[in-house]
Amino acid sequence: MSNHKLPPLNALRAFEAAARHLSVKHAAEELCVTAGAVSQMVKALESHLGVKLFQRVNRGIYLTEAGRAYLPPVRNAFRQIKEATGRIAAPADTGLLNVSVTPFFAAAWLVPRLQSFQQAHPDIDLHVITTTALADFTRDGVHVAVRHGLGQYPGLHSERILAVEIVPVAAPALVRKLGMPATPADLLRWPQVHDTERKGWHLWFQAQGIDEIERPRGPSFDDSSLLWKAVMAGQGAGLLPAAMVSRELADGSLVRLADVTLLDAFAYYLVYPEESHARAKIAAFREWILGEAGRAGSS
Repeated sequence: MSNHKLPPLNALRAFEAAARHLSVKHAAEELCVTAGAVSQMVKALESHLGVKLFQRVNRGIYLTEAGRAYLPPVRNAFRQIKEATGRIAAPADTGLLNVSVTPFFAAAWLVPRLQSFQQAHPDIDLHVITTTALADFTRDGVHVAVRHGLGQYPGLHSERILAVEIVPVAAPALVRKLGMPATPADLLRWPQVHDTERKGWHLWFQAQGIDEIERPRGPSFDDSSLLWKAVMAGQGAGLLPAAMVSRELADGSLVRLADVTLLDAFAYYLVYPEESHARAKIAAFREWILGEAGRAGSS
């Protein structure tokens, strides 16, 4: 007969981590314990419940039907505990602020301006994390993120920071092969590389007064630097921030295919969970970065 008392919290954490990774080893690394400890905690939980949560096959593990049913409420309970803790801690909301940004935005825009934030908020210590993946605010400790795209992130609040001038570019070898486009419409027949949302070229053609008919084809990348490398390798024409490719355009390692364009909706956005809006350190960073963007846009 199953025990209806609450199971040990550590056993639940071990189960959730092992179920998420489908790996005892990776769960152990996340929890900073040994694989044997994770196995023992999971076995203790199974004994407590009187059911098997995992099926062990060779060196792998798989959730049983009971495990699949048990995982969502356990995961939701941890999420609720974390959110409730954050709400209670909000009045004393100073200290570390984890900001997740793309590598290009960090190097070209954010880092040169950070001194003014530290001077205005000496009690907040910024930790800048450069990554291209959208932050998982419930797991990885990130408080706010900056991402480039259309600002459409379900379940999250997003605010436009700034748009940057975009320019279509290609490798010289590809230009020699296809010929320099005489009009923007000529680029419809070119191979293209895309942003992760595959919307950049569509918006660019619209800005040129061209209705794109065919679905975007070609590889897509979630990092501007990877997209840049694909363009440099001659894989297709790409849309990149003009400031990012100014050196390559000057030395001839890339060719500008048309004039620079400011795509207003295709911009950098500040992204964070809706419930975080009132947190003091997030509000401070939001006010600062929007103010900096406003000054940069008016200069």
